[in-house]
Amino acid sequence: MRMAIRKSEDKRPKSFDPKITLAKLKELQANLDRMLNIVRPKLIKEVERLGQMGDFSENAEYQIAKGKLRGLNNRIDIIKHRIDHSEVIKPSKDISTVKLGHSVTLQSNGKQKTYQILGSFETDPESGSISDSSPLGSALIGKKVGDFVEFEVRNKTVEHKIIKIK
Repeated sequence: MRMAIRKSEDKRPKSFDPKITLAKLKELQANLDRMLNIVRPKLIKEVERLGQMGDFSENAEYQIAKGKLRGLNNRIDIIKHRIDHSEVIKPSKDISTVKLGHSVTLQSNGKQKTYQILGSFETDPESGSISDSSPLGSALIGKKVGDFVEFEVRNKTVEHKIIKIK
């Protein structure tokens, strides 16, 4: 038997990783400030204006504006929750082993690639940011320069050598 999923549950973040950089936290705070002080007041005025046009049940523009306001309020709540429960990543100055917030240069098949290890909220493997809970990220945590790390990608074992930690 299939379990029913409400639309609101479907759009909710599935899990929450509180680890975040200071730059990302400031970006979230600026986004929240913009939503609360610019976007939301405009939407409220629009809802009020459209609400004065009479019958709510047949006022499609009013219903659309209310939906936009509900969506914005939902996004505001999500951002507030993330900000309130964030743990700012403070990269350790001790670079003897790989830790959260460090940048690690790896070598594999003669090619070098640098990755920064962050929380899962900020990952972007294409730009070199990986999660500490990803297969590569978790394999790197605690390793030293010169160590080899192995992890599986698409049923294939890949090996990298740690060249540099910063």
